[in-house]
Amino acid sequence: MTDNNPDQPKQSWWRRLSSGLKRTSASLGTAVADLVIRRKLDRAMLEDIEDVLLRADLGSEVAARISAAVGHGRYDKAISADEVKGVVATEVEKVLMPVAKPLVIDPSQKPFVILMVGVNGSGKTTTTGKLASRFAAEGRKVMLAAGDTFRAAAIEQLKVWGERTGAPVIARPQGSDAAGLAFDALTAAKAEGSDVLLIDTAGRLQNKSELMSELEKVIRVMRKVDATAPHAVLLVLDATVGQNALSQVEAFHRTAGVTGLVMTKLDGTARGGILVALAEKYKLPVHFIGVGEGVDDLSPFTASDFAKAIAGIES
Repeated sequence: MTDNNPDQPKQSWWRRLSSGLKRTSASLGTAVADLVIRRKLDRAMLEDIEDVLLRADLGSEVAARISAAVGHGRYDKAISADEVKGVVATEVEKVLMPVAKPLVIDPSQKPFVILMVGVNGSGKTTTTGKLASRFAAEGRKVMLAAGDTFRAAAIEQLKVWGERTGAPVIARPQGSDAAGLAFDALTAAKAEGSDVLLIDTAGRLQNKSELMSELEKVIRVMRKVDATAPHAVLLVLDATVGQNALSQVEAFHRTAGVTGLVMTKLDGTARGGILVALAEKYKLPVHFIGVGEGVDDLSPFTASDFAKAIAGIES
């Protein structure tokens, strides 16, 4: 990242985002555009467009709205592919604008405690490490807690991130009590004057009640140290699960009071539209999105960039 070219990171992120969302934009913007090339707009075409939008997991309400917007004032007229993509981008951006909010670290809460939650395989531990890297680069004093005590691999993975970012890692042997670990980590972070404490947790299926009650216990025990903790609860969602993400948000929000979303693996799916359906239904802030494994592949969420990328508009 060079000082003499401030636009460079933005462009490279845009390239990563648009190429990461290629499968989604091909199934959405491109597919819709292909429908309109050879015929005039009529009711049947709008139904076809709505079907394509539904298959991209945008949700029925958003799909109906986009289809209506495409049809507005255009019946029996030829419509260009670019016009359709423009309508898709505009309507998607309207849904996403209210939820595109940065994660704000409140300096009066020290440490600012971020609890990372999600199902197995969502990319939670990697995301925890990437956030640690981001906060450390901002000059914050970060501590990590390896609260996924079920998996030895997750504990080791977080230790690697700790070494990479210079953040101390509070860890216990595999099988240790996760709530006890969270208590110890928060106590240590307070003693050391950490700015941010990131607590990884075990991946848990949203329909396993005993694991969800363990998450409630982690929060309850933390509040013995700091009644206001956690200050943020980030749900990490894997974009490739499509509609299943809706039930994950529902369950984790009920159990842990999710304050914001991070969506990973958008580069591995044609179902990136699920983020739009989530925004429409739950209105929860979307803080970050990920389009790859690299540390720079997790970036703050921007509604206009995402809307253009998903519609297949080149920037």
